[in-house]
Amino acid sequence: MSLVLGEEQLMLQDSAREFCRENAPIKVMRRLRDSHDSLGYDPQIWTQIVALGWPGMAIPEAYGGYDFGYTGLGLVLEETGRCLLNSPLISTVLLCASAIRIGGTEEQKKKLLPQVVAGSLLLALAIDEAPHHQPSRVALLARKTGSGFTLNGGSKRFVLDGHIANKFIVSARTSGEVSSSTGISLFVVDADTPGVKVTRQWMVDSRNSASLEFNNVQLGHDALLGEQDKGLPLLQQVLDIGCIGVAAEMLGSAQEVLDRTIDFLKQREQFGVPIGAFQGLQHRAAIMFADLELCRSAVRAALHALDHDPPAVPALASLVKARVGDTFFTISNEGVQMHGGVGMTDEFDIGFFLKRARVAQQFLGDEFFHRDRYAALNGF
Repeated sequence: MSLVLGEEQLMLQDSAREFCRENAPIKVMRRLRDSHDSLGYDPQIWTQIVALGWPGMAIPEAYGGYDFGYTGLGLVLEETGRCLLNSPLISTVLLCASAIRIGGTEEQKKKLLPQVVAGSLLLALAIDEAPHHQPSRVALLARKTGSGFTLNGGSKRFVLDGHIANKFIVSARTSGEVSSSTGISLFVVDADTPGVKVTRQWMVDSRNSASLEFNNVQLGHDALLGEQDKGLPLLQQVLDIGCIGVAAEMLGSAQEVLDRTIDFLKQREQFGVPIGAFQGLQHRAAIMFADLELCRSAVRAALHALDHDPPAVPALASLVKARVGDTFFTISNEGVQMHGGVGMTDEFDIGFFLKRARVAQQFLGDEFFHRDRYAALNGF
């Protein structure tokens, strides 16, 4: 397995970096935050992203995509992480489009995936009901009826981009007990279906989130995604893809923190010399650099596995989510501390990365969740 990027991949990464620097710097995120924007993302930037073909990166050509693979999408997410870009890439493209590609019927794929590629369909994954990530804990009931299914008796939390989504992919229990790993099914639910209540929430990193409530929601048989009662294995594949993609984004964010911190160490002076000349700070920067290089290798390996080695994906997904999450957490702390007092002010962008690290670390399971899962997958 080669972890060296090919020429086309390097060109993609360079173009994504240039686009983000010119069109989506951190001041865009600051503007959206300060204006309490109703969407929480810039639709003009999203239109440009669609024109670049990013939503179709990992979608087969048969459904309007470009079949460039998850390595390509991961490289794009790494660059969006450097500028903390708010966009539907993770919720719609990384998570929900993957669920449809893997588990959808041919009719669902032909209907929905081209809309994702065109940027006209926004999706959100609604699976968590507890305060912490626990995908097998599902209390929302889906009762089978003559015309389809009825969703009732539950709510979903921490639904990324929930308030802007046209459709949701929702986990519901069609049989079994609340914490049973069997009896879970996935459904595609229109956001405007009667009985669906969406409440927007603002997270500390200024990303979009929502909570959903379901009250006597009527669905047709064609709303079922995948097989009835066998939704958890499909969902786990989607979550593995999500963990690896989010790890790639966190890698980009952590790299940006290190770059900004090193620039600051070269410019800030104390006692007549740049503070970067102090050996203690040099050692801390060197440790951050080494940790990032380890994370980069792990992320490249995980993205490669998504495209070429599916059996290796589950363990690598938990490995990179835990490892990169830890590293981003530490580097965001170090970045603020090494900036000194100004690092704590809103005027400096470095604090935004610290906030993003906290949310990204919890999203789709924190380091404790994934260390436990990694151990279980390896027989411990």
